[in-house]
Amino acid sequence: MHDLLVVGAGPYGLSIASHAAGAGLDVRVFGRPMASWRDHMPRGMFLKSEPWASNLSDPGGRYGLAEYCARGGLRAEHGEPVSVETFASYGLWFARHAVPDVDERMVASVAACPGGFEAVTDDGRTVRARTVALAVGVIPFVEIPAALHRLDTEYVSHSSHHRDLDRFRGKDVTVIGAGQAALETAALLAEQGTRVRVLARSHELSWNTVPPAWKRPWWEAARAPHSGLGCGWRNWFYSEVPGGFRRLPEATRARICASALGPAGAWWVRERVESRVEVLLDHEVATASVVAGRVRLATAGRAGSGPVFETDHVIAATGFRATSGRLGLLDPEVRESLAVNAAEEPYASAEFESSYPGLFLAGLMTASSFGPAMRFVQGAPFTASRLVRGVQRSLRRGPNGVTVPAPTRSDAERDSRAENSRAENSRTENSRTENPAYREPAYRQLE
Repeated sequence: MHDLLVVGAGPYGLSIASHAAGAGLDVRVFGRPMASWRDHMPRGMFLKSEPWASNLSDPGGRYGLAEYCARGGLRAEHGEPVSVETFASYGLWFARHAVPDVDERMVASVAACPGGFEAVTDDGRTVRARTVALAVGVIPFVEIPAALHRLDTEYVSHSSHHRDLDRFRGKDVTVIGAGQAALETAALLAEQGTRVRVLARSHELSWNTVPPAWKRPWWEAARAPHSGLGCGWRNWFYSEVPGGFRRLPEATRARICASALGPAGAWWVRERVESRVEVLLDHEVATASVVAGRVRLATAGRAGSGPVFETDHVIAATGFRATSGRLGLLDPEVRESLAVNAAEEPYASAEFESSYPGLFLAGLMTASSFGPAMRFVQGAPFTASRLVRGVQRSLRRGPNGVTVPAPTRSDAERDSRAENSRAENSRTENSRTENPAYREPAYRQLE
């Protein structure tokens, strides 16, 4: 029986696995590495986060995005967006160098068993572990407006369902939403010749401004410090002190999670939208039906009924809602026992353990506990180190809460791992010396 089974191989899952291996735990990782970024985002998209806020996390801090880009002659500069393709390639590089072998099979179910948990993969194999970390990303939690639920997938989809937008060339598409996913999807559609409109409930679109220079006068930095979630002290708190965020009253946390860092487009996509995309604001879909092979949308606004129009396809860029009920891979007995908040989001302890002993949570599921940073890659370093400490504590718990020695690997395995680490450090230093594109980054990710 393994010490830890990590379900999911995105930024959070890979970071957790790296820290677990570094702590000497017997860890198994399941999932297709960086699947959300490789399979669920159209080509041509960029990360909204700064490069220095987009690091996966290993215990030694040796495998950041800047290091990957320097090795490949790529740029990872403040204020310059990184493409999704580059970030996905970085994640694969991180998986090869900082994580135990990833098993690309998907986990179909997780249930409790004597001494821990039993997972069944999509090919029917069984794996057992004393603890489990669910790092399943956002795809299980897609949110589509209720008015569209009755339409077939031929006519409605979520923005995360598309790796390729070519199927919509020459067609009419309506994108619902006012956030980055909606606006960038609309821009890409327009640029390939699709007639596209954005339909949003907000009365105006919000746009992020160009970030201030990394180096600036001290009084400007003191007034609005940089953080992985943007400038300003509130964003700095959400970004750099998620443990402190968790100590806030539950009602306060819920209010912040519902309102902070709301829908907005990146500065570099604004002109692409405003010059090419029709925008219908202050309206939402009231009813939707299929008429003669097209979707007829009836809209409503604050003043009453709105325009009625037809479109070939609707893309709902309406975000994600991480409720425990959407964790379909969990056995019902385990899932229904999870403590949840008023929004049906699962509870997470100070070390990311759910209310079910030995079951740990990561990523979007923990935003209501640790704040907005958990909706971004920015939250992965804090999560990985804190969660692995929680796993170690869980492994020391006996059947009645009695502390027992944690399982450890043999001395030979530890010596081998140490030797491999020294060899890799040597290769890394040689690469830095020999690679003219490398320069030491002027910033460090806070953990």
